[in-house]
Amino acid sequence: MTLPSDKALVPFVSVDNMMRLIHHIGIEDMLRDLAAYIEDDFKRWEQFDKTPRVASHSDVGVIELMPTSDGEAYGFKYVNGHPKNTSEGLQTVTAFGLLADVYTGYPVLLTEMTILTALRTAATSAMVAKHLAPKGADTMAMIGNGAQSEFQSLAMKAICGLKSVRLYDKDPAATSKCAANLAGTGLKVVSCKTPEEAIEGAQILTTCTADKQYATILSDNMVGAGVHINAIGGDCPGKTELAKGILDRSEVFVEFPPQTRIEGEIQQMGEDFPVTEMWQVITGEKQGRTDARQITLFDSVGFAIEDFSALRYIRDRIKGTGFFFELDMLADPDDPRDLFGMVGRAKT
Repeated sequence: MTLPSDKALVPFVSVDNMMRLIHHIGIEDMLRDLAAYIEDDFKRWEQFDKTPRVASHSDVGVIELMPTSDGEAYGFKYVNGHPKNTSEGLQTVTAFGLLADVYTGYPVLLTEMTILTALRTAATSAMVAKHLAPKGADTMAMIGNGAQSEFQSLAMKAICGLKSVRLYDKDPAATSKCAANLAGTGLKVVSCKTPEEAIEGAQILTTCTADKQYATILSDNMVGAGVHINAIGGDCPGKTELAKGILDRSEVFVEFPPQTRIEGEIQQMGEDFPVTEMWQVITGEKQGRTDARQITLFDSVGFAIEDFSALRYIRDRIKGTGFFFELDMLADPDDPRDLFGMVGRAKT
């Protein structure tokens, strides 16, 4: 099966086909590939339209749209975040995305992005850690063992050479789940009873909790010199994971400051709090880690360009495969001006 030549048919990657594609490519290879696509797009960051995501908040969660364009293709993701869903047997986060051709405005890809978002988030974390983590870092504390934890661990292994992951979650069942899923991956997995135990000997500290509240997952006295913090749980107004004192002692790196100052850890700080944009590090315009004892902090909230990269990657990788369906999404009358006539003729 090849990509359809009929301009009215749009490739759609379902959840089932996304999982088939992952197994076809191999999850670690796919994480490396995604990281490469994301890094390539960070290198041309200035070509993209950039806007903070459009969010609709409710008492129980948030629904967001994340759009961007590089002038040739346009992409967006629909994503929700509802922490209460877990107690109801539902996913906290679900998502789908679309890629379109700017010249015609026609969609060229529709895909699930619940799984793909987990992959691109992990790939982004590891891509950044490659630039910022201390040299030789091989142990990570994974604090918060929910849906992201395995992806984060495998991305750090595939891209940064991680050898050991130390797990902690306030729910022991989540830690047991994560440990079982990581068994046989080549990682040494240590289940811990406290966050303090989890960070012992770890050079990379990843926080990824779900509750939408100001929280202190890492207190100031827990973080010593020379570590890299990958803070991915704080991703909306009113939700943080790190003590303010940690930010004061860290060199903070972000994706898009106007969005991160609303949603990230730095929402705790003033508008003039200094940050470095990751695209500037990747292009060599600014430095990343400059000292072995420095604390680097990636205040990650997820940005639309990363989703655009993931959509580009899926568009490219499904060519020549059977891992998509063709959807009849676009009206295509013989005469573009005669849409009504097409509807009328359909009666017969």
